[in-house]
Amino acid sequence: MTTTGKQIFTTLENDGTLTVEIGTSEFPEPKGNQVLVKMEAAPINPSDLALLLGPADLENADYSDGKIVAKMPEPFNSGAKGRHGQRLPVGNEGAGEVIATGDSDMAKALMGKRVACVPGTAYAEYAIADASMCLPLGDISSKDGASAFVNPMTALGFVETAKMEGAKAILHTAAASNLGQMLVRICQEDGVPLVNIVRRQEQVDVLKEMGAEHIVNSSDDDFMSQLRTAIDQTDAFFGFDPIGGGKMVDHCFKAMEQVAVSKMTDYNRYGSNQQKKMYIYGRLDLGATVLSPSYGFGWTLSGWLLTPFLQNAGMETVMRMRKRVLDNLTTTFKSEYTKEVTLEGMLEKDAVLQYRQMRTGEKYLVTPHG
Repeated sequence: MTTTGKQIFTTLENDGTLTVEIGTSEFPEPKGNQVLVKMEAAPINPSDLALLLGPADLENADYSDGKIVAKMPEPFNSGAKGRHGQRLPVGNEGAGEVIATGDSDMAKALMGKRVACVPGTAYAEYAIADASMCLPLGDISSKDGASAFVNPMTALGFVETAKMEGAKAILHTAAASNLGQMLVRICQEDGVPLVNIVRRQEQVDVLKEMGAEHIVNSSDDDFMSQLRTAIDQTDAFFGFDPIGGGKMVDHCFKAMEQVAVSKMTDYNRYGSNQQKKMYIYGRLDLGATVLSPSYGFGWTLSGWLLTPFLQNAGMETVMRMRKRVLDNLTTTFKSEYTKEVTLEGMLEKDAVLQYRQMRTGEKYLVTPHG
């Protein structure tokens, strides 16, 4: 028996035409370890927007009921050649009620329960998910459980990565985000020094109210001085950056090196021996990552993604992380939403132009059943 429901798809043609629309899908009876979830809530995360809309020209797009037609500029259209012509479902994570299961014991144990899940197709009335990637929510609502995976596990993953690599402290850019606020709370609980870089005074105020100790405002004239002081006080030579493009990573490396050099007793033409590392985990800025020859040779720039981290971390670590998230889903890992929209409302121009900006404090929640 199949279940029929609405679902959002995104299609990019080779001429750069992007179509995002609501279609009707048939969801098959789940098999094996699969479960069928009636989706009740799904957040719009930056990682969703990359596939859903990318850098398409949404100001001048054609909007109609349940449909957007826009143009994808170059070089982004050519860079996405692998998806040309494919009608792709969207939505990394969400929460809802399990209404059918496969025949595995793990799947059957979830029947009738509210779960958080990561089906990759969450912007739909129904979704097929793997039971091993479902988190039973108990008395927690779907709204509170919708963001139980991506941001909480990413923030926890940063701390786990820092511990695995022997870092004494963490530096985080765009730190007033939903994920950034989670990281503040985690580091407070774990006693890990954290340097938070934000770009507006109101974001400084938000983090101060949370009890964050080291906050640096990149809009201030003395930004680099603030950054050097924070790094000097914490030994934060290890950081995470969701911006990607521009000079923020360069600023961080430069400040790290300046702090390290200030502690050297002898001059070295190659710079300090202090190892400095930054991970880029997002692309809020799609421009080039600008680096300058101003921090010696003891630095590493790498990419960080949640799924590969979880695959490498080992089941024991992953299960410990998941339990911590579930135990603290309404406190440490609580997500706040500025607005709730239906599938149709998600594709309205005003909503699209707002949530695609990914502004701090403006997170959207999709409620597929209205």
